[in-house]
Amino acid sequence: MPVDERPTIAAPDDDPYVWLEEIDGACALAWVDTQNAATLARFGSAGPPAHRTFAAQALAVAHHEAVSVGGARVAYLQVGPGGTTGDAPVHLSGYVGCASAQLPCCNSAIGRRWLESGGTSVTAAIGRGEPWTRWHDIGGRAGERRSHDHFAAVAADLVRRGVTRPDRIVAEGRASDGILIANMLTRYPARFGALFCTVPLIDMRRYNKLLPGGVGIGDHGDPDDPDDWAFLQTYSAYHLARARCRYPPIMLAASRSGDGIHPGHARKMVAKLQAMGHEAYFYEQSPAGGRGHAGSDHDGAALTELGYLFLRQRIGWPANESERCPAGAGGRGLGAPRIDP
Repeated sequence: MPVDERPTIAAPDDDPYVWLEEIDGACALAWVDTQNAATLARFGSAGPPAHRTFAAQALAVAHHEAVSVGGARVAYLQVGPGGTTGDAPVHLSGYVGCASAQLPCCNSAIGRRWLESGGTSVTAAIGRGEPWTRWHDIGGRAGERRSHDHFAAVAADLVRRGVTRPDRIVAEGRASDGILIANMLTRYPARFGALFCTVPLIDMRRYNKLLPGGVGIGDHGDPDDPDDWAFLQTYSAYHLARARCRYPPIMLAASRSGDGIHPGHARKMVAKLQAMGHEAYFYEQSPAGGRGHAGSDHDGAALTELGYLFLRQRIGWPANESERCPAGAGGRGLGAPRIDP
């Protein structure tokens, strides 16, 4: 069934959650404290795991291509156990910002929390930089939606190839990838089992008025320009979120840093989704955070651990039996799982 993509917030003055843009406002911080407590109660403390080197093991590495809108061929790298089971837990990521591609690399968090447990990691080549194919150059401004289409095409190809099923695919991103992850929620909800994004950029109507200001206008466009807003509104997920849709669970994390993406993006999106009855979770770290999501390695590890516990629970792949929870189950009534060292 096609997703309804008509905006649900027609104009800036219609935004009922603009008060959450007050970074240190009393009402906004009270909301943050309530959300933090609820998220930690459901998914465990935000403490980092004890340091341990990723246990190297035999992993199969393969290059594949998905066919996207208009016949574009989208490269992606798959790392994980050899063979197919049809229900592999898949972690999918990509990068669409700053005219650069996300190159395959060793990610310790994915290694420890995903690959070491038998999961599969996939990196989609949807960025706008070399060495990927020439169509990535259209990934900004009016072409942003096409990059989202390509990312979703990779998720669909994993199912087509028999690697997994939609409810076992999670997607993760941060910063400018907030546009991508939020659009998977609103435009391609049936292709994912859970979504996680830190310090996301989501509200494309007001992003130039929030930290870090209008620095992204060259990449994304100017929402105050009617011509630019004409295409921005087609992927401003904050404006596209609807009540009568089945969305996968999502967790958005923010930071009150002075140099990072404004926490209002994540705050407002979660508030709107929750008001619509969707399963959405929020966590915000202290002002020490930064663009990446956290101010220290300790804080970053804690937030990553929290996010991965969420992702694994929501697709029915707990880290241990005490965390078992049916895929797609509601957030109410979940116990507080421990975080294993």
